[in-house]
Amino acid sequence: MTLRIGNASGFYGDRFDAMREMLTGGELDVLTGDYLAELTMLILGRDRLKDPSAGYARTFLRQLEECFGLAHDRGVRLVTNAGGLNPSGLADAVRQLADRLGVPVRVAHVEGDDLTAGHPAHLTAHAYLGGHGIAACLRAGADIVITGRVTDAALVAGPAIAHFGWAPTNYDRLAGAVVAGHVLECGAQATGGNYAFFRDGDVRRPGFPLAELQEDGSCVITKHPGTGGFVDVGTVTAQLLYETRGARYAGPDVTARLDTVRLSQDGPDRVRIEGVRGEAPPPTLKVGRNRLGGYRNEVTFVLTGLDAEAKAALVREQMEVDGFSKCRPQEVRWDLVRTDRPDADTEESASALLRLVVRDPDQAVVGRALSGAAVELALASYPGFHVLAPPGKGSPYGVFDAAYVSQGDVEHVAVLNDGRRVPVPAPAENLVLDDVPEPPLPEPLPSGPTKSVPLGLVAGARSGDKGGDANVGVWARTDEAWRWLAHALTVERFRRLVPESRHLPVTRHTLPDLRALNFVVEGILGAGVAAQHRFDPQAKALGEWLRSRHLDIPEALL
Repeated sequence: MTLRIGNASGFYGDRFDAMREMLTGGELDVLTGDYLAELTMLILGRDRLKDPSAGYARTFLRQLEECFGLAHDRGVRLVTNAGGLNPSGLADAVRQLADRLGVPVRVAHVEGDDLTAGHPAHLTAHAYLGGHGIAACLRAGADIVITGRVTDAALVAGPAIAHFGWAPTNYDRLAGAVVAGHVLECGAQATGGNYAFFRDGDVRRPGFPLAELQEDGSCVITKHPGTGGFVDVGTVTAQLLYETRGARYAGPDVTARLDTVRLSQDGPDRVRIEGVRGEAPPPTLKVGRNRLGGYRNEVTFVLTGLDAEAKAALVREQMEVDGFSKCRPQEVRWDLVRTDRPDADTEESASALLRLVVRDPDQAVVGRALSGAAVELALASYPGFHVLAPPGKGSPYGVFDAAYVSQGDVEHVAVLNDGRRVPVPAPAENLVLDDVPEPPLPEPLPSGPTKSVPLGLVAGARSGDKGGDANVGVWARTDEAWRWLAHALTVERFRRLVPESRHLPVTRHTLPDLRALNFVVEGILGAGVAAQHRFDPQAKALGEWLRSRHLDIPEALL
């Protein structure tokens, strides 16, 4: 009764050919596609302002046009959240496409996530639904299921619920499917993409992942034969840590206990996941909300050669006097990035960058007046004055935040191909989330000689964003390295290695079975990715920065 579920998209803009590759590369029962992220919901919201019939991921339709016949002939069902803000609109568009191509298809969709009407100050407000609505659609015979905002893992949990007939209280089985879904949701990140130890395999064109799920909730993560990339315990560990917090991974259907996950290599490009325990879900659903925060503008001054600090001070003072004299923006941020090197053999490597970012509710305040002030310095500032690009008139930026509503207050509905509407009841049981007590640490390594080298020589990392917070998952590849890492990488040391976090709340979560530590840094991303608060607004490379920092590491590990 193995259920083979693949993934063909990890974000809106992922590899276009992935759907075809997954349908032709090997056996599948279900193919999923994840197109939504916090930023994507804002983009779709702005699309809908221009065209009320928009609001879904149009790429899915173009992919489907090429692959409709393949999916039908192979009997592969498609489950996707490409419906975005308008799942019924995409469902109708899919039916029209099927009629034009002459492919018989039953299309269902899921509704109930859109709570924007109750949040009038926001452009979008959508609850994260679970997998039971998807399961209801599949049980009724749907070939394609379109959703709006569901949890990414629900795209896998829903088909598993339908296929195995799990009850809503089969928490361990549900948790196993949720963990499998979390591994699959970001596509090639499970098969060597964005992987700390990418040189372990050929990742020039990683294949997309699939899960072989069993009735007991266990699974094997793998990929189609002959595709690029690789699947090992490390690639799966990295993805398990991505965009998570503590040991409890909460969702609408179940809370999966990440501290119970056991991984083992099950052959080449095969990793077995088992032992996952589940608990009743929390009583509330997360609501992701996006609003327009105002307008931002940016200019980067290039400071070449000597006296970079003095040059930066001069242009800052000039901008403060002339650029902000009439009206100072609500937020002004200067960052001097010392990319310059002494006695450099190229002009670029001799240059530092001074970045000015301004934000204000009024576009005029960050627009032409500011741009003009920067341009007018061209012949009247520091020697070698130039900018990377001329500043524009200012562009809108978004702000993401989260709210929570009772599960029973959301009308989760499966809309079948014939138009029937099937209500999806809220969970009968709930469990309020509490932190899990920190587990005991392993015995430390015996003392011995150390060497100051990058952390990344003995540990991997993967980082990501959740609203304004970032997480950095760090794992050891061996038991000996874990014995050192668990004691060495404390919150205090993390703060020293990542100075941005020194004045922010930082929480460390320990996951011994994964030989991993997960650090959550609150507020490091400001108002979220759309606000572009920092150089790396989604914290994608925060983990790699941490790995590059030097620590005194036991020579026995090197």
